[in-house]
Amino acid sequence: MKLASSAYARLGLSETSSFMKYILAFDQGTTSSRSIVFDHEGRPISSSQKEYTQIYPQSGWVEHDPAEIWETQISTAVEALQKAKLTRADIAAVGITNQRETTIIWDRKTGEPIHNAIVWQDRRTAGFCDEIRSKHGDLIRDKTGLEVDAYFSASKIAWLLDNISGARERANAGELAFGTVDSWLIWKLTNGTLHITDRSNVSRTLLFNIRSLSWDEELLNIFAIPAAILPEVRSSSEVFGAVLTPSELAGIPIAGLAGDQQAALFGQACFSPGSTKNTYGTGCFMLQNVGTVPVASDNRLLSTVAWHIGDTTEYALEGSVFIGGAVIQWLRDSLGIIDRSSDVESLASTVEHNGGVYFVPAFAGLGTPHWDQNARGTIIGLTRGTGAAHIARAAVESIAFQTSDLLTAINADSRSSLAELRVDGGATKNDLLLQFQADILQIPVVRSMVAETTALGAAYLAGLAVGFWADKQELTTHWKADRTFSPQMSEAKASEMLRRWHEAVNRSLGWST
Repeated sequence: MKLASSAYARLGLSETSSFMKYILAFDQGTTSSRSIVFDHEGRPISSSQKEYTQIYPQSGWVEHDPAEIWETQISTAVEALQKAKLTRADIAAVGITNQRETTIIWDRKTGEPIHNAIVWQDRRTAGFCDEIRSKHGDLIRDKTGLEVDAYFSASKIAWLLDNISGARERANAGELAFGTVDSWLIWKLTNGTLHITDRSNVSRTLLFNIRSLSWDEELLNIFAIPAAILPEVRSSSEVFGAVLTPSELAGIPIAGLAGDQQAALFGQACFSPGSTKNTYGTGCFMLQNVGTVPVASDNRLLSTVAWHIGDTTEYALEGSVFIGGAVIQWLRDSLGIIDRSSDVESLASTVEHNGGVYFVPAFAGLGTPHWDQNARGTIIGLTRGTGAAHIARAAVESIAFQTSDLLTAINADSRSSLAELRVDGGATKNDLLLQFQADILQIPVVRSMVAETTALGAAYLAGLAVGFWADKQELTTHWKADRTFSPQMSEAKASEMLRRWHEAVNRSLGWST
């Protein structure tokens, strides 16, 4: 998929880009920014990561500083190159993947955000979404493949326009720009010359029709959002332009773009319908490739664009867990029972079982299959003998239990049973988690050799656009398993633990009534 010479010249790029040795991936996540350099075999040779501030203005609200997102992302990119003793001349292209749904609005002239980014976890618009759902839920689900929920971007945009002084008037006048984090980074990288997104990210806004593949006027009217603030929708793999700033990266083609979960699906080489992965990050997200036609779910899964390459759009079914690895950060930051997130495995391993403790981390409501914005976190089974290790173990197990609910929904929709589950993400370093996951699912869990397949997917998309890799068939040869976890728990015991987990979930859902 190498560009013609005229295309490189038009974009001010060197035609030798496809013969350089490495691809740089930006992986802008919910709690940290990461940059990874990959070689031609898809192996990470250098990386840098920085956490950034989580802002909680009040209960249920979560914000980020867009400037800090930009600063941490760029500093990690420069540092990753420095660690590998590389310069911009060694990089064929940069691919970008990002936390999805998080919403930023900025001034087109100054580039200054009008407010902090409102994060996908934020629940301030839950009531507004309840009203919209009661009137238009079926129509919106049919057009977007999504549930009407505060999770997605549309209600966040509406809140900013209605609550920031003068914002709606400025938006109507074309003075403001909306973007998810991918759009914000590309705007900054190109000094405001590109205001774009791709189909995977835009399919998470509640404003994009995944059948017509266009912004939908009826949806814009429902949420009262002016079209003037919207980015141009592009493919997931093409040369969009060149980096202009910072100078350390200037001239590198920007060529890959995808939301984090779609990028992970691509990085796991799930290119055929039915192939499925689960990513364990701040949340947990299970995606199944369903091919070139969107599939409506009977089990409250989401239908979403997976990626668009060339003339082809591919789709996925998705199950979403809002609080996955974030529950471990809560143990660290709020309870203080561990010093580092990586300490949770050793603490949880000091007890043989959870002591009857079940933990539903519904800090931001519950996603698939419940879609209850008002559910709240619940811990049951506490006794005088309960200690920090039991709570830590219950927290780890909560990630696996929620994933089990996703797999049950996907199996029901696809009318099949997966023989194994491919997994990736930071939390997959935790062997205790993955063994328990295999036990509860009663199928093998296969950990990818490259845990950070989200970044790898972004790299693959960028590399395809500049001819660094020939095609998807070549990419499939790079995927390798690191370890397979086989079930060790009896099916009867797994069923009993799931039964008790669902009792805890029902108590969590009881906050809604």
